[in-house]
Amino acid sequence: MKTVKRAAVLWQKLREAGGLMVGVPDYERYLAHMRETHPEHSPLSREAFLRNRMLARYGGKGSGKCPC
Repeated sequence: MKTVKRAAVLWQKLREAGGLMVGVPDYERYLAHMRETHPEHSPLSREAFLRNRMLARYGGKGSGKCPC
């Protein structure tokens, strides 16, 4: 069972790394950031978060800022 759990954790880390390499933002990490750093704010929906990250990556209003 330990091997299966390790494989699952490894797969998750590889998916995260691969996604970041091609510019796919991690919504779950964003939610954790919001809970820990900005608990007084409501997090963006997944769609709004992805739109915000695309604008930040390719230019637009709020480019490069925290999506909070």
